[in-house]
Amino acid sequence: MRQNLRPLLEICVDTLDSVQVCAHAGVERIELCAGLVEGGTTPSIGLLQAARRLFPGKIMAMLRPRAGDFVYSDDEIDLMLNEIDFLRQHGADGIVCGMLTPEGTIDTTRLKAIVARAAGLDITFHRAFDVSRDLTESLEALIASGVRRALTSGGQPDIMRGLDALTDLAKQAAGRIGILPGGGVKPEFIAEIIRRTGAAEIHLSARVSVPSPMRHRRPDIPLGAASVPGEYERKTASEAIIRAARHATRSLNPRPWG
Repeated sequence: MRQNLRPLLEICVDTLDSVQVCAHAGVERIELCAGLVEGGTTPSIGLLQAARRLFPGKIMAMLRPRAGDFVYSDDEIDLMLNEIDFLRQHGADGIVCGMLTPEGTIDTTRLKAIVARAAGLDITFHRAFDVSRDLTESLEALIASGVRRALTSGGQPDIMRGLDALTDLAKQAAGRIGILPGGGVKPEFIAEIIRRTGAAEIHLSARVSVPSPMRHRRPDIPLGAASVPGEYERKTASEAIIRAARHATRSLNPRPWG
């Protein structure tokens, strides 16, 4: 883990507006997705190319072919393997992925194929980790598979409810894999998260709702799934929240385990 440095902030984004906010705020790394309302899916090549032009820092591209569970067919894995090549060619510095077996364990066979194809790229295993059967067992599987870090809220819906488990995971990792705390992170939580876990990196979306410019509105007609409201508002990264998070990390040094 890094020592004597301010913890790195990774901001999760799915729009060019958010990419621009992150660039202006001096964010070091972004996780670039499509469809954050669905938990994030693979961004288009066009979005990646535009983000690469706008953002000077590190871009981690989501590698997830669809919303829903994390059990993938052979065809979906083939798609993901091919997409790694496209993401690499068009400016991604790393990928964010996750796959499970139907029994809830890490699908190590397929994960190792992804890791091999992504050689030379940074790799994060996303919060599929948090819905796996046994976090201790899953962390060892990720270490054996060669993944660089695990994004996790400690197996709970949000980071503060999972902080005890997250602390245990950081101890278990003992420098063999990075633990990236994420899931409901707010600037006011960061000092406690780092104090408890020694994390060198923090993940958050830092989003706020902004009104649509549409004056003519038909809110009675959903344009997507009827259970997903909000065609007349958008979420984008907030520079104020990012700067508050940066301020929260300014005087903090990560404490390595082991």
